[in-house]
Amino acid sequence: MIIIVTGTPCTGKTSLAKALAKQHKLTYVDVSELIKEKNLSEGYDNERKCDIIDTEKLNEELIKIIDKNKDAVIDSHLSHNLPKDKVDLCIVTKCGLKELEKRLKSREYHEEKVRENLDAEIFDICLNEARELKHNTIITVDTTTRSPNELIKEIKINLV
Repeated sequence: MIIIVTGTPCTGKTSLAKALAKQHKLTYVDVSELIKEKNLSEGYDNERKCDIIDTEKLNEELIKIIDKNKDAVIDSHLSHNLPKDKVDLCIVTKCGLKELEKRLKSREYHEEKVRENLDAEIFDICLNEARELKHNTIITVDTTTRSPNELIKEIKINLV
């Protein structure tokens, strides 16, 4: 089973993805590490203060991993860009705006980046992009006050 965990930065993707991988003995794929390892950054956007990633090149690398593993949890706000035929379950993490702002600021995101990510959450960018790509099964989970283990209980039926 290939599970992608996507959502706005700081909504709890990594905590949930790691817990899912551990509980269900699936390979955990940290896309940020993959980008560094495979040198997939095409530069740095000084205005937005982030790496520029070619999602097509990223998808090529992720598909290689999927083809080798067959059972994996892929953790990234870019994972929903994978083709729907490579994904069994798309989980979109959501978070209340006050909590999300607190999490973003605790990571020392600059004010414009905090605003950009709050807007992404308000407008459901990751969820809408996953829907546009017609992922077969999309589940949204609210991480505002629930632990990864509580969330796993909620989505357990879909993992069978």
